[in-house]
Amino acid sequence: MHEPTSSKAPSLRRALGPFAASALLTGTVIGTGIFLVPSTIAREVDSVGLVFLVWTLGAVLSLAGTLTYAELGAALPEAGGEYVFLSRAYGPVWGFLFGWQQVVIGKTGSIGAIAIALAIFLGYFLPGLDRPWLAWEAWRLTGLQAVAIGAIALLTAVNYAGVALGGAVQGFLTLLKVGAILALAAWVLGSGQGDWNHFQTAPAAGPARSVGDFLAHFGAAMAAALWAYDGWNNLTLVGAEIRDPHRTIPRVLILGILGVAGLYMLTNLACFYALPLAAVQQSPRVAQDAARLVLGDWGGTALSLAALVSTFATLNGSILVGARIFYAMAGDGLLFRPLAELHPTRHTPAKALIVQGILASGLVLLLGGDNAAFERMLDYALFGTWGFYGITVLAVIALRHRHPDLPRPYLTLGYPWIPLVFAGVALLFCISIALRRPVETGIGLALLAAGLPFYAYRRKRI
Repeated sequence: MHEPTSSKAPSLRRALGPFAASALLTGTVIGTGIFLVPSTIAREVDSVGLVFLVWTLGAVLSLAGTLTYAELGAALPEAGGEYVFLSRAYGPVWGFLFGWQQVVIGKTGSIGAIAIALAIFLGYFLPGLDRPWLAWEAWRLTGLQAVAIGAIALLTAVNYAGVALGGAVQGFLTLLKVGAILALAAWVLGSGQGDWNHFQTAPAAGPARSVGDFLAHFGAAMAAALWAYDGWNNLTLVGAEIRDPHRTIPRVLILGILGVAGLYMLTNLACFYALPLAAVQQSPRVAQDAARLVLGDWGGTALSLAALVSTFATLNGSILVGARIFYAMAGDGLLFRPLAELHPTRHTPAKALIVQGILASGLVLLLGGDNAAFERMLDYALFGTWGFYGITVLAVIALRHRHPDLPRPYLTLGYPWIPLVFAGVALLFCISIALRRPVETGIGLALLAAGLPFYAYRRKRI
């Protein structure tokens, strides 16, 4: 769709094997969410049993998404993921709108937010990073911003050097983070310092919730869980660089999300073994507090270090996959053509990586070292993100009708019901987002619509 036409021109290399692909999926899904989200879910549903139900439903819904993306990724293993799927199924404008949202808000904003979160976790070991280093008028440059920009620059350079190097770094960091989480969870559960009676805690006394109130809180808890599971779609963005993609993509997507779900359940088991429901609800960093209570100060420090490594791995993976959207769109002429140029010897989308890093760093400078500012900005993209998830899974049905002869090494389990159910849930989620955050939804849709004039301009130049 956007490969070089000259046989002498560099092309993307299929340098990511099953291990690197697994590390990419696992490493971009497991970020900061599992360290922060358990307390949010516990506050919303007020029951240990319902907490585990929320995590289970989040896993089931994410699995439904991966089952569908597995067919799309195996049939169209190209750079760009959803951009390619939507363009082939519905036409180029739909692929452009997805890519525009990712370029303007989604991926660049996410990279900035993850980098700030990394700096915040580093602040546990280096106090004072939130102090201003430079000041001019109302603008401040804090240590958090400097660390965030430095991390973006470092990992952009790593992925500039080669996808094999980026994949190797991702594999190493993911092994560290998964190993640390497993070891600490096992240590907490085997310590004998917790209490299994914590799992029998009844909801707090008080007036019974109405059905509507319960559903609203349950929906908010589901939103938090789905945020922790988000990122399972990232693997398809590097479809052109995965070896044996027809087998690797489906296997890694499905087994990867199941592995993440198991790790999340184990972590929650350790948290509630160590802490009662009320303590989980009140803790801003529940995993660290659980480890500290059971294992002492070193346990909290070790968990904070695991969170730091986890966030670093997520940042590396996000930088690696995000640039492929720039590259794919530019290859089709929908972004500036130089962004589709590959490094002549390293075979990486070098200019796309640099521009992505500049945009993400610019957002760090603009929004400051306040992660809440990034979260507000990413709220603008939330409606569109889930809207595109729903539209993309339906692309499986559209492509089977429009392109029946397209090779499909993997067929979606439960077709067409799995895609239809996922799309229905995505629609309900979008409605919930619009009702709960009407201003953010409106701004996000306006930013999306603002891309249409640019699309019309670029189409005329193709």
